[in-house]
Amino acid sequence: MFDALPPAVQAYIRYLEARLADLEARLGQNSTNSSKPPSSDPPHVKAAPPKVPFGKRKGGQPGHPKRSRPDLPADTVIELRPSTCDRCAHVLTGDDAQPLRHQVIELPPVRPQVTEYRRHRLACPNCGRVSCPALPAEVRGGYGPRVQAMCALLSGAYRVGKRGVARLCGDLFGVPISPAAVCGLQRKTAAALEPVVREAHAYVVGKAANVDETGWREGRKRGWLWVAVTASVTVFLVRLSRARAVLADLIPGELGVLTTDRYSAYAHLPVDQRQVCWAHLRRDFQAMIDRKNDGSVVGEDLLTYADILLSQWKRVRDGTLTRRGFRQSYLGWLRAGMRDFFRRGIESACAATAGVCRELLATEPALYTFAAVGGVEPTNNAAERALRHAVCWRKMSFGTDSVSGSRFVERVLTVVASCRQQGRSVLEYLVRACAAAARRELPPPLLLASGERGERVCR
Repeated sequence: MFDALPPAVQAYIRYLEARLADLEARLGQNSTNSSKPPSSDPPHVKAAPPKVPFGKRKGGQPGHPKRSRPDLPADTVIELRPSTCDRCAHVLTGDDAQPLRHQVIELPPVRPQVTEYRRHRLACPNCGRVSCPALPAEVRGGYGPRVQAMCALLSGAYRVGKRGVARLCGDLFGVPISPAAVCGLQRKTAAALEPVVREAHAYVVGKAANVDETGWREGRKRGWLWVAVTASVTVFLVRLSRARAVLADLIPGELGVLTTDRYSAYAHLPVDQRQVCWAHLRRDFQAMIDRKNDGSVVGEDLLTYADILLSQWKRVRDGTLTRRGFRQSYLGWLRAGMRDFFRRGIESACAATAGVCRELLATEPALYTFAAVGGVEPTNNAAERALRHAVCWRKMSFGTDSVSGSRFVERVLTVVASCRQQGRSVLEYLVRACAAAARRELPPPLLLASGERGERVCR
């Protein structure tokens, strides 16, 4: 009966069938087969199967490094000595060369330190003019650099809103401050961090980096928060565009090997200068399976090979398999098999599966850059983790209201992430940067020298 219909009707029916299949595939999207977050999964989505128990007890496993609370310099030392023997009651005297130490840490009552400048206005007995001295150059506003840095830290590192920051400053430190004053201090902090962030963007030029972007609201406009994660520095950028041109602002110079997803803004990268994220590919392969059509078998084969590749690369990270051994024992046949699966996918009747396989076959060398270049991982997880904090902040604050707010977000996120990468105190760095800006001096460098890196500042 279908063949008896006019050709135009047949073509329209085929269009409707393809449209219906596409809409059903969209309805079936969830966190396992698309970039949607797990929180958006509907109730009917099957939960991930429980992990097979390994027979190990909870907690630290044998051989893992011990982690204990570090001892701090003691302000008060109380010596406890036994006066008599526990067994025979003989009098005991002397000292233990290595006594058992037990520290109790307490916070002292915090009282704000207030410096009052009294500007005397004196009239000249000769001409009658009243003279008043100006405030020192480093005195700008009614709050010092530590209060300013604390307001930036509570917002940028702990996602506290402006009213919450004002209340915390009053409750914890006895500092009276309004939400409007918090906004003003954040603008000052953004200005103080401008040269710091410029230095960070210059550092990532030519470095291997994980790059990603996520949605961000600026006022009523839709924007994007971009991130580039290197071994020592992470930089953020808020722009009202997701176009390729923003990548030049994020990394203002020569590009190193970039690990990315399959977004088109990265399609111009040479295949030997790009690593396509395998975590995203796993979701694409799962989507092929979930469509339950001619491309599902190809998706199952691709997912199986992807899991083998990632599990063996985990051995390389753990040190139980060398990079050379990975290439010799696994990469060759995995790569050949994936190439055959891509060709089968292109020939399948599913247009979506064919399109993905066609694109992956065209950029196939970019799937394996990690096996040849040191410091490159097969997934973009570093960028995903760096964006997670910002995404949680966005869900609580709904983005920023202005351009100045976006500058504060991108700069404070850059400082927070980079300091934590290097094992530095975020608060102490912000205090030094704000104090230097008040004195109109250059801020401290964001990137520590190699000998200093990893030494945490405790004040």
